[in-house]
Amino acid sequence: MSTHMETHTIHPVPQTHRHGRVADLFSVWFSANMTLLTVVTGALGPAVFGLSLFWSFLALLLGNVVGAIFMALHAAQGPRLGVPQMVQSRAQFGIYGSVPIIILVVLMYIGFAASNCVVGGEALAHVLPFFEGSRGVWLIAVLTLLPCVMGYRAIHVCSRLASWVSIVAVVYAIGCGLGGFSRALLADMHGTVAGFFGAFSVSALWQIAYAPYVSDSSRYLPDEAGAGRQAFWATYGGTVIGAVLPMVLGSLLSLSYPMLPLAGALSHMGGHIGNIVLLVLALAIPLANAMSVYCGALCSLTLVQTFWPSWRAGLGGRLFMTVLLLAVALVMSLGMVGDFLKAYTSFLDILMAVLVPWTAINLCDYYLLRHGDYDVMAFFRADGGPYGRFNLPVVLIYVMGVLVELPFMKTGPYTGPLVPALHGVDISWFVSLLVTGVAYCLWARRGGDVKA
Repeated sequence: MSTHMETHTIHPVPQTHRHGRVADLFSVWFSANMTLLTVVTGALGPAVFGLSLFWSFLALLLGNVVGAIFMALHAAQGPRLGVPQMVQSRAQFGIYGSVPIIILVVLMYIGFAASNCVVGGEALAHVLPFFEGSRGVWLIAVLTLLPCVMGYRAIHVCSRLASWVSIVAVVYAIGCGLGGFSRALLADMHGTVAGFFGAFSVSALWQIAYAPYVSDSSRYLPDEAGAGRQAFWATYGGTVIGAVLPMVLGSLLSLSYPMLPLAGALSHMGGHIGNIVLLVLALAIPLANAMSVYCGALCSLTLVQTFWPSWRAGLGGRLFMTVLLLAVALVMSLGMVGDFLKAYTSFLDILMAVLVPWTAINLCDYYLLRHGDYDVMAFFRADGGPYGRFNLPVVLIYVMGVLVELPFMKTGPYTGPLVPALHGVDISWFVSLLVTGVAYCLWARRGGDVKA
């Protein structure tokens, strides 16, 4: 494993510094999903949406298959442009227009890191009682720091190792779960259409939530012929397989041991080595956390550079932002302990509202309008170059994309006015994708500035 610390931050990676294999993206996204937080998301199918094993599995599978299409399309942007994803968003929203979106994404990174700390801390406490209370949360945060500080190369190297270890643990646990599953539960087909689409949406959103930092992990790859297409398939395969397996495990746990907390259920299901399985997945969390905090640090540096164009972020700036964001996530996670599931589901609902219209605009711009042709250096100019400081029409289209979700959204105590007519089905994210994408393309085709 290389001991070199990454020095490139948000600025374009020169072709002479490009390295790595496209196949590495598979292990990065496979291992990023192989955590207990993914298991928790899979448990929502039976626990929150009231689905049987069959319907939960089908909803989770289809949701990941569909959501990962949008997620993996961002991967192709990395080799082509060589900059972090949210820097590229300046091309759509303008230098200052992208600021609110970037702030929301930074909050998302912190939320995921905090959620991971809570789940990992609870798992560690179950296996090793010494880590009860906040000690386990603190340990997960500390373990997150090393790969996060080392940067891109260390995260990739650790991902390859974590992929092999975690898949053995998850497949073993699934085998134990299916082996102990009663015939009555296997034959059970209960569920509702609303519950099915609820689980489908949660798993699709799980993938879409990665969109703001997918290209952060591919921007070091050489810009060669076919690199974008290969990056898509490597990312897509890794993230779908990596998410579906632990989500299936989560559904099994929820149905087999509905009265037990996640850690206890997994430990019980795994038999004699259940605690080892639990410990493996708990210790895989710092790697996924490192990706969130690392990419959050890049976004934070992008915010600073927006208002200080002459500043060129280096290693010191990235390390400072890394420690700061991890500290905020730690404080947040300590407040979530004890009422995690409620806080986590609310967090997913917020993500759905703010990320879906952004990804629609970004993908339409890259693939349908500019075809990957951008003036990358203009992303860092004080005046934004051809992209300007504030692209008001696009910002308004984004706001519209959030607002059109409200009538179709069902979250917590809120139920949109059109949800009853749809028999309780939440289609807000699909409506937002469609409306936002069409509105952006129409604006661009009718005089909007989409010149590179």
